[in-house]
Amino acid sequence: MSTDATHDPALQSWVASANAAATDFPVQNLPFGRFRRAGSGEPWRIGVAIGDQVLDLLLAAGRGSWPADVAPALAPLAAGDLNRFMAMGPDVRRKVRAALSSALTAGSPQQAALASCLLPQARAEMALPCTITDYTDFYTGIHHATAVGKLFRPDNPLLPNYKWVPIGYHGRASSIVVSGTPVRRPLGQTMPPGATTPSVGPSQRLDYELELGFLVGTGNLMGEPIPIAEAEDHLFGVTLFNDWSARDIQPWEYQPLGPFLAKNFASTLSPWVVTMEALAPFRAPFARPAGDPDPLPYLDSAANRRQGLLDIRLEVWLQTATMREAGQAAVQLSSGGAAEAAYWTPAQLVAHHTISGCNLQPGDLFGSGTLSGPQATQAGSLLELTQGGKQPITLPNGESRSFLADGDTLILRGFCERAGARRIGLGECAGTVVAAPLLAR
Repeated sequence: MSTDATHDPALQSWVASANAAATDFPVQNLPFGRFRRAGSGEPWRIGVAIGDQVLDLLLAAGRGSWPADVAPALAPLAAGDLNRFMAMGPDVRRKVRAALSSALTAGSPQQAALASCLLPQARAEMALPCTITDYTDFYTGIHHATAVGKLFRPDNPLLPNYKWVPIGYHGRASSIVVSGTPVRRPLGQTMPPGATTPSVGPSQRLDYELELGFLVGTGNLMGEPIPIAEAEDHLFGVTLFNDWSARDIQPWEYQPLGPFLAKNFASTLSPWVVTMEALAPFRAPFARPAGDPDPLPYLDSAANRRQGLLDIRLEVWLQTATMREAGQAAVQLSSGGAAEAAYWTPAQLVAHHTISGCNLQPGDLFGSGTLSGPQATQAGSLLELTQGGKQPITLPNGESRSFLADGDTLILRGFCERAGARRIGLGECAGTVVAAPLLAR
């Protein structure tokens, strides 16, 4: 994954807001999202975030002047079908990126034609960026896995298979929602301490999980594994991802087959997909700690060791209902880096997922699992921050939290910064907890 002219940190855009130092969406980023004008009822179309604007590719496809090998690739984007564009593969994606970069760079002859194709993001209604065809949640965060293991298995926190195989489970694609969608507190069975009979009711230990989402671009045929050397060509891009979790429902139900209702009620995805190409300047080497086993050959390559990880800064913010009513901004709960949190790389997830012959499809989503760092301030869940609820955190306004309360808004943010490169961001992934439905009796 190499850099090219589209990554030049000196590039400026004729869209003025894209040149602000703090923007997530400079011309070096160009993430894709699905949108329409708020309240319009228009058909969905794909747009590109640029500063505080979105370039409407339905309008731009017809008004701009595009190279002959780029114009056909804009057709599915204009039709709102990111999956079909994802299936076209990385070569097409790179050509479109280069054309968009040229069109949006200061001094472009396309400025006059494309200026009328911009819409302020504040006036856009966002949907999931693509159809999520399937969903697998992995467990790549070794510090999270160890911290949670210590809560439940103090003498054996990390199970012996963890350092050999990327652990994952098949999740529920139908309940993945776009950022901003309210999240209803789930009902489920729990076994209260000391009880002999389970009870049914709203989860009292609702939690978030700070994750990255990896979206598959081109798939593979059933029965044909993807070699790790080719794995990244099958990845389209990266999002923020919150896999909400009901910590009191989970321990009662997950044995022996794994997560179920504690995980299937909602997972929130950020609306903008940052392509793998945009992240090229922010790669990090993959290396195991001394004494840990080397990956098996099908999970190992020179390129993966050299730059297999993504150097993305991740943050968690919380705004309670009381804070919102008082006009107080969200407060940061934690901050950490994806590269130091992940034990497995995105390429390894693709190679492992397909070693059995499993066929991936454009729009398949991989969750990274909770990306917690080694320090307490880098925890990616309240389960870790509060030591299983035993040590509630106190917020600046005096409120305390062991787990999430109704009315809480949880916000994930992510961005990349590195010397010699332009800062880019992933936007926000937010959801507000609403009360559980009435329990039918």
